Amino acid sequence: MAKYTTTDIRNIAMTGAAAAGKTTLVEAMLYAAGEIGSIGTVEQGNTICDFDDLEKEYTHGIDSAIVHFNHKGAHVNIIDAPGSPGFFGKAVAALPAVETQVIMIDASSGIDTTTRKLFKIGKDRQLPQVILINKIDHAEDLGVLLDQIQTTFGSECRPVNLPADGGKAVINCFSNAIGDSDLGDVTDFHTGIVDQVVEVDEALMESYLEQGEVSPEQLHGPFEMALRQAHLVPVMFMAAKENIGVPEFMNFIANLCPNPLEGNPRTFVINDGDDQEEWNATNDGAHPVAHVFKVSADPYVGKLCVFRVHQGALNSSVHPRVGDNKKPLRLSHVFKLQGKDHVEIPEVISGDIGAVAKVDELHYGSVMHDASISEQMKIKPLPMPKPMYGLAIDAANRNAETKLGEVLTKLQAEDPTLEVDRVAATGDLVMRGLGDIHLRVKLRLMKDRYAVEVTTRTPKVAYKETITAGAEGHHRHKKQSGGSGQFGEVYLRVEPAVGEETEISADGFVFVDDTFGGSVPKQFMPAIEKGVKSVMNDGAIAGYPMYNIKVTVYDGKHHAVDSKEIAFMTAGKKAFIEAVKKAKPVLLEPFVKMHIAIPMNMIGDISSDISGRRGRILGTDMLPGDQALLEAEAPLAEVMSYTSQLKSITAGTGSYEMEYSHDERTPANVQQEVVKSFKPDNDE
Repeated sequence: MAKYTTTDIRNIAMTGAAAAGKTTLVEAMLYAAGEIGSIGTVEQGNTICDFDDLEKEYTHGIDSAIVHFNHKGAHVNIIDAPGSPGFFGKAVAALPAVETQVIMIDASSGIDTTTRKLFKIGKDRQLPQVILINKIDHAEDLGVLLDQIQTTFGSECRPVNLPADGGKAVINCFSNAIGDSDLGDVTDFHTGIVDQVVEVDEALMESYLEQGEVSPEQLHGPFEMALRQAHLVPVMFMAAKENIGVPEFMNFIANLCPNPLEGNPRTFVINDGDDQEEWNATNDGAHPVAHVFKVSADPYVGKLCVFRVHQGALNSSVHPRVGDNKKPLRLSHVFKLQGKDHVEIPEVISGDIGAVAKVDELHYGSVMHDASISEQMKIKPLPMPKPMYGLAIDAANRNAETKLGEVLTKLQAEDPTLEVDRVAATGDLVMRGLGDIHLRVKLRLMKDRYAVEVTTRTPKVAYKETITAGAEGHHRHKKQSGGSGQFGEVYLRVEPAVGEETEISADGFVFVDDTFGGSVPKQFMPAIEKGVKSVMNDGAIAGYPMYNIKVTVYDGKHHAVDSKEIAFMTAGKKAFIEAVKKAKPVLLEPFVKMHIAIPMNMIGDISSDISGRRGRILGTDMLPGDQALLEAEAPLAEVMSYTSQLKSITAGTGSYEMEYSHDERTPANVQQEVVKSFKPDNDE
């Protein structure tokens, strides 16, 4: 059994921008707790958390790492989440597994877009939050940064310690009201945080107003309540590399961060459809509930699934279920993780974080549960960023062609922000992620881990074809080669499909039989429609699927002996192509809606760049901390690889999200180039 109980556990997600110092802090805490004999560095590639070869090469995390230590009676689980925008999904995935989110800010870099997004997501998930200002020994003006934090995230951000002696020390201002700091008189900051805390406890506030002071012991309970209610976001100063403020932070975790029974419960969703309902884990219930928040391929034990137990316990004698799978799981061994090392333990208790290997039924997001609770249970959906940066991939050799599908499936199982799909309009197999570095890492994993090599290229734009006018087409198909021949003649009319007609099918295709007098026997009408649909799928002018077209067959001829389905299918196909070419055909291109977060002084540069890409700015919102959020629309073809351009213009300080918006007519010059490159089949 574990030597600690649920009330001893503290689960912490260490989040923040890349290079803020998260891994350095974790290394310092593990050393202070006696878990490691010496402190490694990110630069030397010998830290406990950045153990993967690619992490050492890139000198930053590409996946979350789990470590633990004991301090002053608390068992602390730390999830060290990556800070690079390309691996943002891994940080988001860690949040439901913890009671406290720590957001680290580099004092010399300030608040960036990643930090803002992480704070918002954690707040929306009702997680108690703590802000760490790191590298105070190299900061120029910490007072200005603190003001920016309070302006950006709210006045509830209150320091619990302060920098002192020129950033070479910290001084407690929560339980201590005397002294001088680099930011001014400690008394003022002490009064500020005490005022903030007592507001959640009316009796304590009344006592405080009468006596003018309360003891630290009296503040403990209200402090945790203020954390849970987001009425307080503690701010702490440190220089992790120099061990300044690290002991104070460890004491803060043990003494003031909520344990699993005190934190806000995680929300699950039971059932699907109209019967869906929310369900909260209690952390002290008897029936086991756990969710998988990380999946990795361990070189020694194979597929490794890391999970958080929300209630009950998991061990070899417990056989939970996943989803509506009637067959219970067999968890032969459960592990405790320390970076890349895993140690088998008897069980993972409620509130704790553990891992299990080689269980094929588990994947990212799986919920292990007792059948008595529900047959369908999922973690409440997380606001994962939409992967929009894409590369078309092709197998480089026969070996890769054989293994490619299986390997892509494995990579997707590990990463909730990696998507792979075959685009019907272009035939491209496209891998989509959160940016260039995200996909480069995936390609390296394919090569190094699975020996699968691919070539990459920019994906083709998924244009669409349609018509803007009505026209008629006619074709007589006659083939005689001895014996029975082929004969079919079709007259048809095309026009744009509008209104309710477009609801008949997903592509807005409407087919009408308006013949009379038996000019085309009814049994051949499906063959004509099939011929037309083949062109709808393959395109008439540029090789792209066609949309919103109404086709009316109004006349034709047949032969009693030679008329066959193949003849009318061919006649219908070629009559349709003829009509489309006379109906003022146009290409439609996909437009995306973009939300671009940038420094305020970059508004003009970005607006000009978007306009130069045939885009338009829809609106601008001013954000705290001299930031702006631009809403724009632009053709996907022009912003498909916008990550590198935005990074270049903003020196890496900008970020964006985009999603499909609508289709617009392609400019004549672009359409001319696309149509010119189309090489139809000979029979077309």
